[in-house]
Amino acid sequence: MMVRPARDTELEAIRKVHLAAFGDDERETVACLACELQSNTSDPRHLGLVAEEQAVIVGHVMFSPVSVEGDDRILGFILAPLAVSPPRQGAGIGTLLVTEGIRILSGSRANIVFVYGDPAYYGRFGFRRETAEGFTPPHPLTYPDGWLALRTNDARPLPDAAGISCVPPLDRPELW
Repeated sequence: MMVRPARDTELEAIRKVHLAAFGDDERETVACLACELQSNTSDPRHLGLVAEEQAVIVGHVMFSPVSVEGDDRILGFILAPLAVSPPRQGAGIGTLLVTEGIRILSGSRANIVFVYGDPAYYGRFGFRRETAEGFTPPHPLTYPDGWLALRTNDARPLPDAAGISCVPPLDRPELW
């Protein structure tokens, strides 16, 4: 198993992983989102990682930049989406992708990583509701308990409250 940066030339393989991993009600939306994010040319650049086994992509995760209102010195990211091929789910591939992404971002100048997901799953990595409190997501949340964050760098203090904005592919109310 190898975790490495995703390449823009791998969009079809990334799309297939997301199509397979998600249910009928969201598979197309998430697969398109993953490809749009992987192709996005934001500055700072996103971090896309794939898990590869025997030259086959079996997992993918995106960390996209977010802006924190009022302080352009704070560098944040949002983890979304994460997918693992169904036959390989439960083998620790999602954990490898998330921990490698956090490791890379922690070694950069990133201050905080957000995620909108299952607190039981993402809590294992240190994501907490308390850390996300005061940071207003770009759109109202369907599941407010899923708004979590993780500090990756304590060098710069974070504001008590601020809005965040995200890259255009994530800036769609139906995703929140």
